[in-house]
Amino acid sequence: MSPVTRIGHRGAAGHALENTLAAVQKGIDLGVDFVEIDVRRTADGSVVVLHDATIGRTTEGKGRVEALSLSQLRMFATGNGERVPTVEEVLKIAAGRTGVMLELKVAEVARLTVQAVHKAEFRNPVIYASFLHDELAQVRAIAPDAALMPLFDRLPRDPVAHAMRYYPGYVGLRHDRASRSLVEAFHQEKVLVWVYTPNTPGDISRAVSLGVDGVVSDFPERIPCLPS
Repeated sequence: MSPVTRIGHRGAAGHALENTLAAVQKGIDLGVDFVEIDVRRTADGSVVVLHDATIGRTTEGKGRVEALSLSQLRMFATGNGERVPTVEEVLKIAAGRTGVMLELKVAEVARLTVQAVHKAEFRNPVIYASFLHDELAQVRAIAPDAALMPLFDRLPRDPVAHAMRYYPGYVGLRHDRASRSLVEAFHQEKVLVWVYTPNTPGDISRAVSLGVDGVVSDFPERIPCLPS
């Protein structure tokens, strides 16, 4: 198998509670090239790291992220006893150690996220990813040199043409919907292909065999390493 870029999904969600500082640290400890985290906005405009629209699955609280201020959100412990981290806190841990893939989960979070990255003076690679492709257009308008990754679940009729509207450096595909021909079509456009989220050795091996450039996994240690 050819080596690929190794990305820890939600930090390293197979080993620690997803989207917590512990998960991010675990991904770094496992030697990932990137950690992937999910970004949402609070009622008072903070950018926090949480996958769901509501907080009940991973914290002891209830409510919608967008309806809570940061201070209200921080009243509730996560399932591992932490607090929901901010993007700035994740960047502080990752600085000098790994790249960060920021998945923009909601509309109108692009500007706040770019501002957080700039404020942190984060020097490692950053990729802005989203299924909400208009958010990527907002990132491009604010930060013309930003690395963008349109994410796809169901593939449109012409996924390459659709993705190229956003001038991406990367594209993210479901591992079970990726094919060698599609990977090659993106490569023809000089776009790198990452797949999410294969976790078993068999699924990871299949993804790598397609010629993809990166694999996002809860168990990033199972992904073949890039040569040092």
